[in-house]
Amino acid sequence: MLSIGTKAPEFSLASTPDQKVQLSQLKGKKVILAFYPADWSPVCSDQMGLYNETLKLFHQHNAELIGISVDSKWSHFAFCQDRKFHFPLLADFEPKGAVAKLYDVYDATEGESQRALFVIDEEGIIRWNYLSPVGMNPGADGILDALESMDKK
Repeated sequence: MLSIGTKAPEFSLASTPDQKVQLSQLKGKKVILAFYPADWSPVCSDQMGLYNETLKLFHQHNAELIGISVDSKWSHFAFCQDRKFHFPLLADFEPKGAVAKLYDVYDATEGESQRALFVIDEEGIIRWNYLSPVGMNPGADGILDALESMDKK
């Protein structure tokens, strides 16, 4: 996975069937990138649900959350609608896993993203990262600790 202090690679991915999100659009805000294996899986559903509940705390630190997996924009659309998520899920669908590969968190054996977290500062530099063991929800504590630490600088 990309190391702390690295400039976060730029990307543009579909967030809905007719909209895209670019990382550079969020300059001036902290960005939490949550790479995850798949929509609808039990652990991913719990993880994204927790982040949806924690969103107000992230916003208190001037941070935006983005979920990224190799699922299609249509899968994300249905997943977001069903779970009432208030943050974008981006489709790293075609070419499959291209952004996960840029961040060095693509699992070629499984054909999906690893469960990886990055916190990027307002200037686009990675300030915190975490690679979760397979099948484990990493929770939100590490993200919140990283945001609080960045606010003190």
